[in-house]
Amino acid sequence: MVRLRKVAREALKRLGCLDKELSVALVDDGKMMELNRRYLGRDRPSDVLAFPMDSDDGPLLGDVVISVDRALAQAKQARKGLDEELIILLLHGVLHLLGYDHTGSRREASRMAAVQAKLASELASLLPLASGRP
Repeated sequence: MVRLRKVAREALKRLGCLDKELSVALVDDGKMMELNRRYLGRDRPSDVLAFPMDSDDGPLLGDVVISVDRALAQAKQARKGLDEELIILLLHGVLHLLGYDHTGSRREASRMAAVQAKLASELASLLPLASGRP
C-alpha cells in the first residue's frame, strides 16, 4: 500500500532508535473502536493508537495501530493522498511510543508537533510527502 516499512526505519534512525523494532497494524474502524474501548475506555475509533512496550532494554519499541478508515476520511478532508496520511499517522504513533504526548500541556503538544513536523519535513526529501502536518 505505502512504503511504511521504509518510513518507519528511517524515522527510527533519525530519532536515534535504529536498534529498535516496532510492529504496525492497519485496521478498520471497527477493530480500532474495539481497541480504543478495551484499552482507553473510549467508545469511538481513533486514527492511531500506540502501545509502548514496558521494557527499555529490549529491542521492541511497541505497536502502532492505524485505522485505514480514519486515514481515508482525514486524507479526503485535507485533500491529500492516503499514503501521505498513513505516513503522518505512523510518525505520530512512533513519537507516542517514544514518550511524546499532545494530550497533557500545550507545551508538550507543541513539542510533539514540532518534532513530528521536522521529521516529516526531513523525510519529504526521501519520500513523496507534501506536508509535515502535526
